[in-house]
Order: sequence, then structure tokens, then C-alpha cells
Amino acid sequence: MKGKIIKVSGPLIVAEGMADVKMYDVVRVSQMRLIGEVIELRGDRASIQVYEETSMLGPGDEVFSTNAPLSVELGPGLIEGIFDGIQRPLNQLVKKSGDRIERGIEVSALDHSKKWKFEPLLKVGDSVEAGDIIGTVRENEIIEHRVMVPHGVKGKLTELRGGEFTIDAAVAEVKSDDGSVQSVTMLQKWPVRKGRPYKEKLSPTTPLITGQRVIDTLFPVAKGGVAAVPGPFGSGKTVVQHQIAKWADADIIVYVGCGERGNEMTDVLNEFPRLKDPKTGQSLMKRTVLIANTSDMPVAAREASIYTGITIAEYFRDMGYSVAIMADSTSRWAEALREMSGRLEEMPGEEGYPAYLSSRLAEFYERAGLVKLSGSGNRVGAVTAIGAVSPPGGDMSEPVSQATLRIVKVFWGLSSSLAYKRHFPAIDWLASYSLYAERLSEWYDANIGPEFNAYKRDAMRVLQNEAELDEIVRLVGIEALSSRDRLTMEAAKAIREDYLHQNAFHETDTYTSLVKQFKMLKMIIDYYKLGIVALEKSADLADILGIPARERMGRCKYIPESDIAEFDAIYNDMKMQLSVLESKDLF
Repeated sequence: MKGKIIKVSGPLIVAEGMADVKMYDVVRVSQMRLIGEVIELRGDRASIQVYEETSMLGPGDEVFSTNAPLSVELGPGLIEGIFDGIQRPLNQLVKKSGDRIERGIEVSALDHSKKWKFEPLLKVGDSVEAGDIIGTVRENEIIEHRVMVPHGVKGKLTELRGGEFTIDAAVAEVKSDDGSVQSVTMLQKWPVRKGRPYKEKLSPTTPLITGQRVIDTLFPVAKGGVAAVPGPFGSGKTVVQHQIAKWADADIIVYVGCGERGNEMTDVLNEFPRLKDPKTGQSLMKRTVLIANTSDMPVAAREASIYTGITIAEYFRDMGYSVAIMADSTSRWAEALREMSGRLEEMPGEEGYPAYLSSRLAEFYERAGLVKLSGSGNRVGAVTAIGAVSPPGGDMSEPVSQATLRIVKVFWGLSSSLAYKRHFPAIDWLASYSLYAERLSEWYDANIGPEFNAYKRDAMRVLQNEAELDEIVRLVGIEALSSRDRLTMEAAKAIREDYLHQNAFHETDTYTSLVKQFKMLKMIIDYYKLGIVALEKSADLADILGIPARERMGRCKYIPESDIAEFDAIYNDMKMQLSVLESKDLF
């Protein structure tokens, strides 16, 4: 069916004669065939957000309904792909239209002509249901693409073929109980605004190891958890997300550049192919999907980009993978919501944002989680969602930040004062928190050691004591402190500068394993504890602070993972030198 435009207001158009369309149906606008989506229905009038430039449109132009919701193509070829907010492959768009995307251009998200080698895992006669894996395709050296029975299909396999096929070719046929036969291809389509089904949501019990010491030690996020990275301009939100995308032990990374500057996505495109995954030794790009909808792209498409990313993440989750999705940033996404809401003349909420801002944010974050997957067996998969928030002027009381804080369980609050001091990651240890920390303590006990949680608590206690003592130092100077308090200040300085500060651009310091984190933290905390014992036995504070091992301790972060035995040597030297002080036999 088709209607006619009666009003154009930026990316929003209103068309009449659309009585038979449904909410969120995709439409094509005018003879240029611009892509749009129905976001409001009143009688036979439809309000449509257009994902392309709407200049030259006017009343009387026709609108054609596709009678289908905005969907993504899911199948082999997604990995290493770079798409815009509505899943158009940017490398193909460049070939067709050059550096500037032409309006109305239509390109398939996946290559329908390429043949993939399909290897069956089941046999004819096996019973299957939605979500079961019937075969695999090798996408690259790292990722095995698992071909699943689509939702709504259940029965017995009557045909299953191995060999090279396009994603549209039938690789299997399933006969249902009512006698109907359905073909199964390697391609699935799924509406982006509808979460993919699963059996059961589970409680996360395993941390997502990021290699970032302040995160893994103090404020961990669980696999299947949700986290927010709020902070003012220049505080390092994008750097934190890039670091997690590079080094997190997720199987698949989906990175959504939602309304941020184009040079930030360019950094990802330039860095990821060059960087090596510490687990596989292969390029990081070989496990990454990029959604690039930057600030110079249409505003309306920002809103869709978040849903496109989470749907792709759910698809890989359903294969049994652990997926991490980065949304940079949800503030730009919320601004797109605000603009469309204003053009719809809806009653505004706080600061002009729509009243449904909180529910829309919750819908996104709720699609993350550790779940028991559809299909036979007890397979599990996880989607971990990490969203950057860009509050204007760093004002955390603004609506997007507050709505996000009510939903997420990990808050990595970035501090502009730390960023100005060149302390990165600029995560404020006194303002941040993780509600997963207690739940994950059993995992740390079993896999790292029972002391790790105790050392973590000791480190936080020292940092909190430093904050209290800092007030006194500002008023009367450090000379007014007792020797014990001055040692506390030095220990806190060691935690801040030698442990929490991490150089993302240093080959060794950019990533730290949990084993190395434990050894570094143990060394600093035990130095502090043994130093207090030495003070109690009348050792001089200057001697404690001046032991030769102290300088080597400060450089531990630059010791490669392969030289982990070096930590034990430094630790033993530190203990020996402090024990000499305890016995007054000064060196």
C-alpha cells in the first residue's frame, strides 16, 4: 500500500492514507526510496522517522509500505563487518556511492553471492527445535559461526547437506508434526526492537576479565552484566570502552558508535586490525562487529543503531558465545529520542527528554544477561552491555545519567580532576561501585586465591583513609601527621600511581592478567603492613620509604607477563629489607 506526505519536519514526516500499516513497519519515502520507520499512528496518519536526509521532500510525495518491521540480516559474514545504524555495510556503500552516502541507496547487509563451507553436526532423522545448532561455518581463524534452527521451526531433519552454499541456499529441511516441511538456510532475519527468546535468565557468577586493574580488582562487571561509564568531556569514556573492547575475555565484541565523533570510530578501524588478541594471537578485528553511526550521520538512525547492535549481540549469544556490546554513547542516543519526541509534539519530561526515556533505556539494558539458551540441552550464552554516558558539564543529576544509574549494577564514574592529572583510567575509586563484587568473590577465591578479596578490601580501606587524611594535609601540612599516617599516605600513593594508573598505549601496561594483578596488589599491601610492624618496632619512616626494593616495586607494571617470576624476587627483597629494619640492623 502507499500513502502521501502531508508534512515534513526535519527527519520526521507525516503521511496519510496509511491505515493498514503497523507500528515500526519500514517504509520507503518518495521516488528516491528513502528508508523510514513508522513511530506513531493516529487513524490513517502515520508519523515516520526517516533515516536519511529529507531535504527536497514535500507534501504529495508518495510513501510505500514494506509491511515488515526494521530487521537485521543474521548469518555468516557479520564478523569483521562495519555497518551503519540500519545495518548497511559501509564498505559496500563506499564502492557504490563514494565517500558521501547517496540517498535511497539499497545494499544488502550480508554478501548473498559468497559461498561458505557448511559442515553438518547432526544427521537426517534427528529431532530438532528452535535454537539447535545443525552445523558450522568457519568465518575466520577465530570464530566458528554456528548455524541454528530458526525460531518457529520444530520437527525432524529430513535433509541435511554439507558443502559450499550461499546464505540463501537451503542446507537442511525440517518436517514438523503436522507434515509441513520448512527449509533452513544460513540466513536469519530478526526485528531489531524485539529481543530474541531464551529459556531462562540466570544469575551471573563469572567476571568479565578486562585486563584493566581498577576494573578487575575494585569494580568488576560480570559476564551477562550491565555497566555504565559516565563522565564529562575529555575524561576518557571512549578510551575505557576501547580498552574493554580490545582486551575483555568476551568471545565477540559489538562496538556501537552512536552519535560520537567520526575520528573515534576511525581509531577503532585503524587499531583493531593491528592489535593482537592475547588469547588467540590473531587480530582483534577478527572477533569484532562495528556499528558506526557517527555525529555527521542522520540523527534518526542513531536511535536504531543501539537496537541493531544488541540484536547482533543476541544472535551470537544464541550460539553459546559470551558477547560484550559497547554503546558510545547512550546520551547521543537519548538526544535522538528527544528530537523525535519534540517533533511528534509529545508532552516533554525533564529537560525536554520524553517521559518514556527510562523505560527505553531499561528495554536496552534488559536485553543483556546470562541466559539458558533455546534448543535442546543446557547451553548458556551471555551479553554484557557497557554504555557510555556523556552528561553535559559532567552533571550527573541530568536525566540520562539518573535513568541509567537506576538500571545498571556497575558504575565506573570518571573524574575530570583525575583526567587533568593525567591519571587514566580516570575512574574515581571513591565514587564508583560494583554490585557484582560480592557475588563474584567466590569465583576470585576459587580461581585467583582466597587472599585476593582481602587485599582488595585493604586497598580500598587505604584509599579511603587517604581521602580523610588529605583534608588534614591541606589544612596543616603533611608534617602534622604521625609516622603511621604518613606511611598510609605513601601506601595510597603507591596504589594510585603504581597500581590503578594504567597506560593504554604502553605495550606491556595496556593489559594485566589477574595473576599479575594479584602479585602487584599483594606486594603493595604487604609492604604497607610490614612497614607498620617496622614502625612499631621503632624503625625510622625515612628508612622504610627508602628501601631499595621500593623503586623496583613502582616499576612492576612494566614487567612482562612472561617474567612473572620477577615479582617473587622483588617481593622477597622487599620483605628481607623491611625485616632488617625491624631488627634495627639498618643497611
